[in-house]
Amino acid sequence: MPASSVPPGKTKGQIEAAVTEAITQFERDYLGRGPKEAKSFVVENLVVVKLQGILSPAEQQLSHENGGVELIKQMRTRLIESSSEDLCRLVAEETGIEVVSMHTDISARTGERVFVFSLEDDLEGILEER
Repeated sequence: MPASSVPPGKTKGQIEAAVTEAITQFERDYLGRGPKEAKSFVVENLVVVKLQGILSPAEQQLSHENGGVELIKQMRTRLIESSSEDLCRLVAEETGIEVVSMHTDISARTGERVFVFSLEDDLEGILEER
């Protein structure tokens, strides 16, 4: 997508909020529950999404058992990897810029997940030039 696809009139904060809402809704729809807290940040050509409180009560209990942390991490990683195209599409729709790659990690101890989406163009720079 060319830079002109960046939503006209939207501020950096509005785009960050839209990405946060889209990812939170995805978590609710796809995984059955959303995070307790979520925040997105646009930094140059990166979109960083931080989700807190994503583990279910059963996963929280499992995290205290032997091998539980690894099991939760494996399961959550596979679920997200199987839907990576959908997540990248959501971010591209909200930013107006193609996603080049997605990286993610989860802490089964703290219930925090971080996504990093690498964009084709410098979204922050484009927004600052307006």
